[in-house]
Amino acid sequence: MARVDAIVLGAGIVGTSIGLHLAKRGLAIALVDRRAPGEETSYGNAGVIEGNTVFPPAFPSDPIALLRIVLKRAPEANYHLSFLPHVAPWLMKFRAASRPERLIETARLMRPLFARALPEHEALLAEAGAERFLRKTGWLKLYRTDRAFEALKRELALAQKFGMSYHALDPDGARELEPSLAPVFRHAVHWPHAASVTNPLAVTQAYAARFAALGGVVMRGNARSLHRANAHWRIETAEGPLDAAEAVVALGPFAPDVLSPLGITLPLGIKRGYHRHYRGAGNAALARPVVDMEIGYCLAPMDQGIRLTTGAEFAARDAAPTPVQFDRLLPAAKGLFPLGEPVEATPWMGSRPCFPDSRPVIGRAPGPSGLWLAYGHAHWGLTLGPATGRLLAEMMTGATPFCDPAPYGAERFGR
Repeated sequence: MARVDAIVLGAGIVGTSIGLHLAKRGLAIALVDRRAPGEETSYGNAGVIEGNTVFPPAFPSDPIALLRIVLKRAPEANYHLSFLPHVAPWLMKFRAASRPERLIETARLMRPLFARALPEHEALLAEAGAERFLRKTGWLKLYRTDRAFEALKRELALAQKFGMSYHALDPDGARELEPSLAPVFRHAVHWPHAASVTNPLAVTQAYAARFAALGGVVMRGNARSLHRANAHWRIETAEGPLDAAEAVVALGPFAPDVLSPLGITLPLGIKRGYHRHYRGAGNAALARPVVDMEIGYCLAPMDQGIRLTTGAEFAARDAAPTPVQFDRLLPAAKGLFPLGEPVEATPWMGSRPCFPDSRPVIGRAPGPSGLWLAYGHAHWGLTLGPATGRLLAEMMTGATPFCDPAPYGAERFGR
């Protein structure tokens, strides 16, 4: 019977970062997934390390915007009608958490994690010899109407209170940063202290390689096989049974598959998302990710091409892909930036694991001893992976956490 100090289930950016931080502290760790590191949800993001984030995505407050979504005319969101009865309770909680006072509370509670996002990535990138993937050019958010920009004032005021710098730009100022953009917008905000990576998959793979260099073991296994065996946690792997005193569930949207049989049911929702890479037409290029805020997509320069990412789709996690949002947003995207031919034959699809209060769960699981949770990072898995890894490793080893972990505890949802 093979045995380690802890099993980390899930080899995305969060699980890999946890495994690496535990290995750095001298523990024997097995990182277990059904696929190789970084190949699930962590592959498909916009590559932004959002240390500058203030407010999380919120339930639409504009009745016209909400009506467009209901009528399936909105590029920023889509839904499967058959899934609405299942997701309705979550949406109601999400709407309640989108009230202005709740958004401010969320911004305050998440700030310690976001403040450490870039420094923790920089430390791991340096250790992994992967600094080449980091791009410190900030990111650019565009607003097509005066109304949308005016609505940003509260967020900008809170950013100033948090000590976060930004530059409000007119179209000419934005095009000095990104000459390939067409002046189809009225305002822009450049967040200079955000960073991005040119290949999220390669970053996770680099962290996994550093984990292995420190003695960590990457294994293929079925996370659903996790169970108690005497005083240990046991999982079935391709190499046979594996035991550990402690186990970490960092499975993102797949966490309920493991936790529900253990009697742990937390209000996780799924926002599916898509991306596709395009070639820039002619010599068009981008130096940083660009977000068209009112249309709801991001253009991110990647090693594979310009990655076009969509907004949210509310559908069953394992339902067949329905990438209709591309048809809705491509005219606007091509009007902003000269996208050429797509690189892949079909879009990629993944699932963002989201709790209704837009905070992840990081800490001890309610109930079983020796079980830890780190999932539900919503739009910020890449951003918060290393910070989560450090925080959970400090909690598991009895060190003083770099911030108060209480706001991220599962206990906030009751029993």
